[in-house]
Amino acid sequence: MNDAAVSAPTETSERRPHLLRRLYNWVLHWAETPYGTPALFVISFAESSFFPIPPDVLQIALSISKPKRSFYYGAVSAVASVLGGIAGWLIGFALWAAVSESFFAYVPGFSHENFDRVSKLYHDNAFLAIFTAAFTPIPYKVFTIAAGVFDVSLWVLIAASALGRSGRFMLVATCIYIFGPGVKALLDKYFELATIAFTVLLIGGFMVIKFLLH
Repeated sequence: MNDAAVSAPTETSERRPHLLRRLYNWVLHWAETPYGTPALFVISFAESSFFPIPPDVLQIALSISKPKRSFYYGAVSAVASVLGGIAGWLIGFALWAAVSESFFAYVPGFSHENFDRVSKLYHDNAFLAIFTAAFTPIPYKVFTIAAGVFDVSLWVLIAASALGRSGRFMLVATCIYIFGPGVKALLDKYFELATIAFTVLLIGGFMVIKFLLH
């Protein structure tokens, strides 16, 4: 294999960052239009199965412009995201054989390796795995579709998603409602780390309780 083949980036790898940046800007621009709330619903729904930009981006922008509606925007994000999770489950359950290669090729986060990991997590504790993905930066869309592929109960998906997605989006709403626009920089920088830390503490607490009860 020659050096050029090793060092030269592929056209796909060059194009993807620019595409994601354009999508990010496209998502943000809805906050400056009269259609911000419908756009938030659609993006939250789509992100649960295939769309690469998280709805937090638009939710934060809308909430910053109208802090008193922060919880409303959080509720829109949560409801739409859970509905999108159900759609993801249906894709995995009914359509995966027909669409899997397109997801693996074009949707960020999807790979055969990730699916193998998710399968093992579902074997251990499906509810906890989905909740963790719903609340943290772990690609939630991979878990919703994999739940359908691996025959995880739809009700388990709905319950875990409702808890995780509501917790995530309402945490954003609470921060903006209490601290105002000035908290945006902190959310941009530390929110994902905070969700991971909170989830670790929550799971640790459950483990301690289980140990004490036994």
